[in-house]
Amino acid sequence: MNKLHANPTAQSAVNVRDLVSPRGLRFWLVEDYAVPIVSLEFAFRGGASQDPAGKTGALALMTGALDEGAGDLDDRAFHEALDEKAIELSFNCERDAIGGRLRTLARHLDRANDLLRLAVNAPRFDAAPFERVREQLNAQIRHEANEPGSLSSRAWRARVFAGHPYAQSTHGAMETLAAVTREDLPSLAAKLITRASLAIAVVGAIDEKRAAEFVDRAFADLSPVDGRRIVAAAPFAGLGEKEIVDLDVPQSTIRFGRPALARDDEDYMTCVTLAHVLGGGTGLSSRLFREVREKRGLAYSVSASIATYDHASYLYGGTTTKNERAFESLDVIRNEILDLAHAGLTEDELEKGKQFLIGSYPLRFDTSAKIAGQLVQLQLDGREPSWLIERNARIAAASIGDARRVADRVFGDGALSVTMVGRPEKS
Repeated sequence: MNKLHANPTAQSAVNVRDLVSPRGLRFWLVEDYAVPIVSLEFAFRGGASQDPAGKTGALALMTGALDEGAGDLDDRAFHEALDEKAIELSFNCERDAIGGRLRTLARHLDRANDLLRLAVNAPRFDAAPFERVREQLNAQIRHEANEPGSLSSRAWRARVFAGHPYAQSTHGAMETLAAVTREDLPSLAAKLITRASLAIAVVGAIDEKRAAEFVDRAFADLSPVDGRRIVAAAPFAGLGEKEIVDLDVPQSTIRFGRPALARDDEDYMTCVTLAHVLGGGTGLSSRLFREVREKRGLAYSVSASIATYDHASYLYGGTTTKNERAFESLDVIRNEILDLAHAGLTEDELEKGKQFLIGSYPLRFDTSAKIAGQLVQLQLDGREPSWLIERNARIAAASIGDARRVADRVFGDGALSVTMVGRPEKS
């Protein structure tokens, strides 16, 4: 066995080791023997943005079928094997990655390893589970068809990202799912479930030698060829425009947004802080909560945050209010954005926003499963383990002058791309 190679990292809330297995797979490890559990999180870069033309939802269908039988185990036998050892294994499809999660008692590591290896290397995609997963996705689509929150988000995304994969729902539409065949799934898996696009984090009661063996057995035999196609940067259309989707309901659901800074921008964490000041959380520290709910009683909740993907980054927010007060609510939101853009940010707001983001960060690491998930996301974001310290340092370092400069960059003229679902009434 070749010697493991570890890259040192600075001290942080979790002691992360950046390792390379004997067969050349990079993974991050956190040893924790407080409970005899091992959590593994992994992801293959690609996700729903790799759906074939005319077959959006294909990757969601494929990931939904990965744990529905593998190797010589059909769907029933595979689930029985998981249940027998209380092993938790699941897969999901996000916009930019196919994710997977495994949780097991340390004494069942070998069996968990066997089942994970089968799922990613030899999925069966049998006919009955394939159709069952498709129907589950169709049921979700039918449920969302007239649900105002889903309808507004879908309409906003379709207009803003028109012509780009981000314009589509990750689980597709009924007509595009109908175009997906069982024969599509093995070829998609071969292209996207590869060691070349893999990120892995292992957390729990396991040492580095055993973790490396586990990782190699599960993933090292996957193809080394990255089969992803290139995805262009997403456009941002409709800035300064408003779309109204008619729905006979007593309230209007509003979605709004504008472009923001990419995660590799030096001002990114200040941008995140400003978005929190604008619409983060549910307390009085959020401007929108204070102005929309507390002062005017326009809505029960309102929020805004930075959504960051591989090919787009944007401020995104929303609220739901009575039809007769929808435009008033939108005006209040715009005015708060403009005030931040025009140096209206106070030092007290900035300090409270920084304190919250720094102080709440450890809550993302309070279980082994959360730690593993966060570490994989950092890898997908192109971060190193040192980001666990650097993130808070960047937030803390922003001065009021920095924040006002970034507010001008992010909020600019305050123009928004807006979608309203309902029957908003003009006064």
